[in-house]
Amino acid sequence: MKPLRIGLAGLGTVGVGVIRLLQKNAETITARAGRPIEVVAVTARSRNKDRGVDLSSMRWHDDAVSVAQDPDIDVAVELIGGSEGPARDMVETALTRGVPVVTANKALVALHGSELTRLSAENAAPLFFEAAVAGGIPAIKLVREGLAADHLDSVGGILNGTCNYILTEMRTTGRDFGDVLTEAQAKGYAEAEPSTDVDGWDTAHKLAILTGIAFQPIVFDTLPVHGIRDVTASDLTFANELGYRIKLLGMARATGDNGIEAWVRPCLVPAKAAIAAVEGVFNAVTTQGPFSGPITISGRGAGEGPTASAVVADLIDLARGADLPVWGVKDTPAPVPCTSLGELKSAFYIRLDVEDRSGVMADLTSVLRDHDVSVHFVSQHDAAAGRAHLALVTHQAPEKAISAAITALSALPVVNGAPLVLKIEDSLQ
Repeated sequence: MKPLRIGLAGLGTVGVGVIRLLQKNAETITARAGRPIEVVAVTARSRNKDRGVDLSSMRWHDDAVSVAQDPDIDVAVELIGGSEGPARDMVETALTRGVPVVTANKALVALHGSELTRLSAENAAPLFFEAAVAGGIPAIKLVREGLAADHLDSVGGILNGTCNYILTEMRTTGRDFGDVLTEAQAKGYAEAEPSTDVDGWDTAHKLAILTGIAFQPIVFDTLPVHGIRDVTASDLTFANELGYRIKLLGMARATGDNGIEAWVRPCLVPAKAAIAAVEGVFNAVTTQGPFSGPITISGRGAGEGPTASAVVADLIDLARGADLPVWGVKDTPAPVPCTSLGELKSAFYIRLDVEDRSGVMADLTSVLRDHDVSVHFVSQHDAAAGRAHLALVTHQAPEKAISAAITALSALPVVNGAPLVLKIEDSLQ
């Protein structure tokens, strides 16, 4: 049996994990793929670093593009990361040559999916990217293959383990964001420069990919993105008292006018929902369809083992002869902008730091009344001397009305600092 020969760029945690997995499970992988799969060419920043795996039988290239140009590879595997530079150059070079590509690069696919789709189609070179979304969870396979017959209503979930770990620790220990972030960095759950994770961009890249498969590609710059920096331990306590958990969600829905509602933001989800029980570094992908119903799958969303497993699963598919369109349809429509959220209605959680004196509630409710925002529930926690934290839960209201009300509330002398507004996502089961 002729082996499937791999050219691999990037020998970090995932790249080494792929080599280790291919070597350790070689017999099983060969049986399932129908042929051996072996890495024959590699590149990385350092040639001499001890990575704990035997690389002696592999050709070493000076750069990623050179790997993609190697005439003796059957598949190019890109595990460098980044939406530009060597990663993009390698993938585009391989596809242009008609060489299939497997990548774990969510930013590359999210930001340059249209061009990569064109190159893949023109050169009959499949592009596989299961590892780009939720690590070892088969999220792409679920949406692109398992649910291919259904017109999904929604797709999304908890797509970043760093944020989920931070929110879980804040809720269970009562510590605030900065303290838990430092701990997450020490444990290797968060990067030294964590903004891609905690500000929501990693989730946004993954959501854009899922949206492109479930509905159609979106113009990434139109996707509203908010992270978790402003969530406090007090918010998690309030949410718990209300029967909710706070999770950073990325969600996309088909709207009645053939548009796509998509956003990334921390939300309150019912404590009884399946996704609320997903804690720590775990991710979850949830879908809803008229025929398939609600589905939630969860698991580790990053790390050597889960991500390497997803990469090798794609290699097995290619060895079997799989050739799926990038977005699951032969004729991919052009990217569309996300619909404006202004008219979309939801209940909201509003947290305010206010002066603790008589008349404050009257001031607040007067502003909300003026913007047609009705309050369903109010709770108060003491803060510093002479101040209090108020949590308001609204009835259903358009998001633009909430935004206008928050601007007016922020201008009140009795309100200290910026209010926090979180969507209440009661639709998840």
